[in-house]
Amino acid sequence: MQADVAVIGAGAAGLAAAVAAKKAGAEEVLIIDREEKLGGILPQCIHTGFGLQYFQENLTGPEYALKFIEEARRLGVKSLTNTMVLRLRPGEITAANSQQGIFTVKARAIVFAAGARERPIGAIGVPGTRPAGIYTAGLAQKLMDNYGLLPGREIVVLGSGDVGLIMARRFAMEGAKVKAVVEIMPYPGGLARNVVQCLEDWGIPLLLSHTVTKIHGKNRVEAVTIAKVDDKLRPIPGTERKISCDALVLSVGLIPEIELLEEAGAQLDPHTGGPIVDENMETSLRGVFAAGNAVCIFDSVDNVSITGETAGKAAALHVQQKLQRPAKPIRIAPGRNVRYVVPQLVSGSRSVKIYVRVSKPLRNAAIMLGDKTVRRAPRLTPPEMVTLTLSKTVLEGLEGEVKLNVEGEEG
Repeated sequence: MQADVAVIGAGAAGLAAAVAAKKAGAEEVLIIDREEKLGGILPQCIHTGFGLQYFQENLTGPEYALKFIEEARRLGVKSLTNTMVLRLRPGEITAANSQQGIFTVKARAIVFAAGARERPIGAIGVPGTRPAGIYTAGLAQKLMDNYGLLPGREIVVLGSGDVGLIMARRFAMEGAKVKAVVEIMPYPGGLARNVVQCLEDWGIPLLLSHTVTKIHGKNRVEAVTIAKVDDKLRPIPGTERKISCDALVLSVGLIPEIELLEEAGAQLDPHTGGPIVDENMETSLRGVFAAGNAVCIFDSVDNVSITGETAGKAAALHVQQKLQRPAKPIRIAPGRNVRYVVPQLVSGSRSVKIYVRVSKPLRNAAIMLGDKTVRRAPRLTPPEMVTLTLSKTVLEGLEGEVKLNVEGEEG
């Protein structure tokens, strides 16, 4: 099997990449996805808030996905679902499904858009038994919104990421009692609008600087013990209290699905957990591009699709031998109060959009690239990703590694 551009993953990034590649002139575009249907996680996200930037519409997840799916079909993009990618190398993908067995796709360019997975209970080391009733937020969402199953009636949510906040509201809508959303950090992990719309509007308590220290129950979750934490995130003795519940829902972070890229030898960024990419979203493997949550964890599906669009267009240009790559790229590295920056490599020959996540809440902030102030903001928080357009003028004269710093008042 052959393709000009093969896209691994059929979520918001992969669909946008496939559509963009086709529009940019790639003749044979193929999407490969392990799920039964295209759309990634979007079909289980029945709440609105998708597409406000990309389509200037307020859509549900299924509606957002459908717009891309219909466009991909109109353009003649091919797809293989129920297909697992086993291995990738520049120019070649090894995959398997029940119809063809193990087979090879020869692709002149590859876009890796495999998304991210949820951090499970074992990754955070909560003591106690492992009874039924412990779910990641995404799994709880799938059970409720795709299969109509209610995972519990008395819920504690650990972590305040956006999916956890949305699921707290979803449980409340279905008549379940959400006892608390427990967050180890002194600030929420999700967007401010979700804190208001999903917790405050529904009277759901948010316990900041708290964590779950023990799970109780043999066959089914019966309760959890929570405690306050100090400034080093350690439980404070004497602050424990027990909350009865029949389900513990985890919203404790996402991890980019990059094992295939790692095994192929792509350079990874320890700050994002994803691959290092340039302004074309190309990895260190020539002809292999990456997009969406496989690169870093975004808070907006619109930005996920924008990176997919960039990668898909660049992949098509690579096939046509028209891609302009940074000859001596500038490396933008996270500096003071910055968790990560994507893309990490830029040419300096044109304006480029970058995504920045700060490491702590700051007021009256100044974002600085080297000694140049590129933006001022009254408030920045870790959940709210910052999107910056760096002009050619700002990048002029920079070379090698340049730190991106954010200065401001804490709080």
